Amino acid sequence: MADAKKKRVAIVAGVGPSLGAALVRKLASEECSIGMLARSPEFIGKLATEIGRDALAIPTDISNPKQVAAAFRKVRQQLGPVEILIANASGSIGKGLMETTPEQFEQSWRTGVCGAFLCSREAVLDMVERGAGAIIFTGATSSVRGRGGAVAFSSAKFAVRGLAQSLAVELWPKGIHVMHVIIDGVIETPQVRKRYSPGSKEPLLKPQAIADAYWNLVQQDHSAWSLEIDLRPNKEAFFE
Repeated sequence: MADAKKKRVAIVAGVGPSLGAALVRKLASEECSIGMLARSPEFIGKLATEIGRDALAIPTDISNPKQVAAAFRKVRQQLGPVEILIANASGSIGKGLMETTPEQFEQSWRTGVCGAFLCSREAVLDMVERGAGAIIFTGATSSVRGRGGAVAFSSAKFAVRGLAQSLAVELWPKGIHVMHVIIDGVIETPQVRKRYSPGSKEPLLKPQAIADAYWNLVQQDHSAWSLEIDLRPNKEAFFE
């Protein structure tokens, strides 16, 4: 349960050991209570133990409307109404056109686009009532430039950007700050280090620094809101 002193309640949809975990830790450091949604229970269970009673791990297939509704209901019951949503999940599966199956293409859209849509619908129920809230969608270079050999991922990321823009037009006047963050580069993780062995001068994004930027967006004054920002290391080429 949340402390007697009311904490802001956030949900991060799509929590893994890289950016998702960094977002959860940042929110916790800013005195938020956090619901963590992910398909697999193992990692979010460990992260909830690390964070303590202000973190709630809820294994959820965010492409499933009933599971999403149940997850938000559990967060409301145990933590309170949702004030912050970070839609961070994506489905990077398949390859080029002929190497990607229809099932893979659909799954990428269900996870990245439909999942973001379903979570937004649930979060807005609480936010409209309060006349305030924040929704952040995680984008990628593929949100603005389709990448060869990633037909499912690129098209889904384009769609998430369109969803964010449409919701901003609809919800900003109601006091709900909708934002889209383009991650234009490779996020530094142990897996990236092991798989690609990047050199010391290779530009990589630090998950903690990205999480700090997300929090800065949440804190923006309503007189000067951002709709979209792009983040990249200072030596990273733009949208390549």
